[in-house]
Amino acid sequence: MSTPEEQIKADISNNDVVFYMKGTKDAPQCGFSSRIAGVLNFLGVDYKDVNVLADEGIRQGIKDFSDWPTIPQLYVKGEFVGGCDIVTEMVLSGELDTLFEEKGIAFSKEAADKVREANA
Repeated sequence: MSTPEEQIKADISNNDVVFYMKGTKDAPQCGFSSRIAGVLNFLGVDYKDVNVLADEGIRQGIKDFSDWPTIPQLYVKGEFVGGCDIVTEMVLSGELDTLFEEKGIAFSKEAADKVREANA
């Protein structure tokens, strides 16, 4: 049985985009998780969702791993990007597009533009 830290390292090493959230991408269990999952789904990003509610070790482990006190948390290519506020700001500023482009993550630029238009 691997430790939470080993599991987290494996997840972020083996998947380009990992989203640690309350619930799943199809059934988020909190508003912040729902907002980011909604954006990732809308942009057509292929990502692994990790339900922290299903595993207390991972729930605490991810906070320790990233040194970030809250969930959700988004990782891209092994790097911690941020939580809901940071990711929301990055979507609206276009920074997330740039990050995905630099890291070679497929997403819908058109959908990203629509999100920005809707929030302008």
